[in-house]
Amino acid sequence: MLKVGLTGGIGAGKSEVSRLLVEHGAVLIDADRIAREVVAPGTPGLAAVVQAFGEEVLAADGGLDRPKLGSIVFADPDRLAVLNSIVHPLVGARSRELESAAAEDAVVVHDVPLLAENSLAPLYDLVVVVDASPATQLDRLVRLRGMTEQDARARMAAQATREKRLEIADIVIDNDVPLDDLRRRVREVWGDLVRRARASQGSQGAQE
Repeated sequence: MLKVGLTGGIGAGKSEVSRLLVEHGAVLIDADRIAREVVAPGTPGLAAVVQAFGEEVLAADGGLDRPKLGSIVFADPDRLAVLNSIVHPLVGARSRELESAAAEDAVVVHDVPLLAENSLAPLYDLVVVVDASPATQLDRLVRLRGMTEQDARARMAAQATREKRLEIADIVIDNDVPLDDLRRRVREVWGDLVRRARASQGSQGAQE
């Protein structure tokens, strides 16, 4: 098994890269999706979030009001740290469960938005960073996600710098390119990951 950490700044296009990798055969473990699951209605995670932030972060249906919670934590690093201390251990435990269920020869891609921020690179065999310029990120967030420029800049500022992400990268996927070019690059990267997975499996077999 090859454990890959996939990350990138908000608006860099990491989700598109993860989708393409799945098309090639990767086993995807999506930290964002798991983060939603662990604070679903009725979970201990949601109860802990409400205890920390108050019932104002609940929507009318009893679920988490994500825009409300986001407006609280992304403007306040201390509150964001509190939220992370609740959610991240739950996400980590669920991710390990899913990973253990994958085949021995699988390429398991962990889609982790805050990989650099939380110094998680050592958990993976290698790290793939989806990179885009801050101007491209801002444009995508405003034009495609409908954020205000102020909100988009705040979200970007709450994350690691572009330089910090690139420092931990074993492989960089440039996403300041047309989609066809991105597809070609992901295909190249997939070939590399498969070769590494086979080499890793071979070395493990030799050791046994």
